Amino acid sequence: MGGVRILLVDDEAPLVGLLQKYLERLGYEVEPCLTPADALARFEADPARFALVLTDLTLPGMRGDEMINRMRLRVPTLRAVIASGYPYEASGKWTRFLQKPFLPKMLAEQIEELLRM
Repeated sequence: MGGVRILLVDDEAPLVGLLQKYLERLGYEVEPCLTPADALARFEADPARFALVLTDLTLPGMRGDEMINRMRLRVPTLRAVIASGYPYEASGKWTRFLQKPFLPKMLAEQIEELLRM
């Protein structure tokens, strides 16, 4: 997985830390963000740097799916996993949804499936 960078976006710092450690143990490079504004700024600085975005659906100032749609204006095939405790229907080939709480293995499977496409 070396070189595969994931943009991780969630407003809950403890969860970001936990997910970052797990994903790094799987071999991914992780760039954590606590706000959509920070995530968009990092993405815009170098869109090709990110293979996938893992985001919460409900974020301060902007929903996770809205943030993904803005990023896809630059990279239409950007892979994304959207997680939420609320029901959500993922649309499109490049998006997956994970209902919170989820098992780490479920996250790993979703990411691997998207990256194989």
